[in-house]
Amino acid sequence: MLKDFISSVSIFENLNDTVLEEISSLVSTREYPKGSMIILEEEFGDIVFIIKQGTVKITRVNDEGKEVILAMLGEMEVFGEMAIIDGESRSANALAQENCELLAISSEDFLNLLKNHFSVSLGLMAELAKRLRKSDQHIEALSLSDAEHRIGVSILNLAEEIGVIRKGKVTIENLPFQQDIANMSGTSRETVSRILKIFEDRQLILKEGHKVLIPDYLFFKKSFG
Repeated sequence: MLKDFISSVSIFENLNDTVLEEISSLVSTREYPKGSMIILEEEFGDIVFIIKQGTVKITRVNDEGKEVILAMLGEMEVFGEMAIIDGESRSANALAQENCELLAISSEDFLNLLKNHFSVSLGLMAELAKRLRKSDQHIEALSLSDAEHRIGVSILNLAEEIGVIRKGKVTIENLPFQQDIANMSGTSRETVSRILKIFEDRQLILKEGHKVLIPDYLFFKKSFG
């Protein structure tokens, strides 16, 4: 049921059934094929999205025209809310990394939810604080760390964003292409290939095609977190 899915989204998890039913009536479903643009940087924003199925890549383009990946978002993640909150244009691009099914909420309905339900506002603040902490760690990794650590941080972020954690192990079903990881970590595709092989040799990760297993997530997090 749609209500059950919405109740699993972090910013809505403390709401009662009546409010969850209300939200269910407000959302519409949108489908985006792999590779399609969902949000374009600098455009006007009037929709907040929730990922029901698939993976969404959040990017910006630097002054040299190179794509910089800010995040990979998975199921139950919310995005597009910043432009709704501050009234400014979109701050980044959002692309469907694979075929995606999204829930869309209009800016008016989303702002009313924030005004009328404190737990939603609190949940959103917690989510934004988590993203800010992650951004701080990413900036530190890019500015102070060697390539191995930067790539480790990127893998850790992917594990937290699109991985499934179970009994201390993390499975990432569809690891992004090496060029995408390079764009996340500020390195080259060749460097990513080399470092991933080093991680495999150390058994920090196990690879099978695009599927990656982190056998000891706590150790990996301690190493690169």
